Amino acid sequence: MTLSIGIVGDFNEGITAHRAIGPALQLAAAANNATLQPRWLATDSIQRVADLHDFDALWCVPGSPYRSMAGALLAIRYAREMRLPFLGTCGGFQHAVIEYARNVLGWQDADHAETSPDASCAVISLLACALVEVSDTISLQPGSRIAHAYGRSEIVEGYHCRYGLNDMFRRALTAGPLRAVALDVQGEVRAVELDDHPFFVATLFQPERAALAGTVPPLVSAFVQSLLRRSS
Repeated sequence: MTLSIGIVGDFNEGITAHRAIGPALQLAAAANNATLQPRWLATDSIQRVADLHDFDALWCVPGSPYRSMAGALLAIRYAREMRLPFLGTCGGFQHAVIEYARNVLGWQDADHAETSPDASCAVISLLACALVEVSDTISLQPGSRIAHAYGRSEIVEGYHCRYGLNDMFRRALTAGPLRAVALDVQGEVRAVELDDHPFFVATLFQPERAALAGTVPPLVSAFVQSLLRRSS
């Protein structure tokens, strides 16, 4: 069986993470004896739920600001509500937080400071220290899906971002099924996952980059495994 994965993002050969996504899925497919058919979905091509019906899983990838925030949010909401395996990395993390704030918590004014710098409810805001082409140590919450994927409680991963979860909204955002499951050495949230979903994990870091060195990214492998479980 061939399983279809929608890659939600606006492809740009100049973005390192974009070049890594294909190899990451190839390595994860081989490691799990899976046959995958990934297809890029430009955010401005996602205008209706029907545009997403052909996909078995969705991965919202780095490269924001997207051409269409509405398209990205529609894809994330679809994956969350239809219980499709979902992975968000970097911009995907940021927009997963916004989608949850708007459509689960009812914060219709929840926004991204990069595109709406004057927003009163900027759940994604400028990081105190930009994480551009740096790696850092991250602690994983015991018992979380991400900790299970890596098989350890501490990892080192790379970033290319300037925006993250606004600490002003952290308590309210993570008090329910959306849980903070990875923290950096300063205690800042670097990954979240949904408790009431088969696989909904979003990271501010970019685990796909490991594929450029020929290594299977553990989180991408776990994403593929969740897709196989759903299709069995």
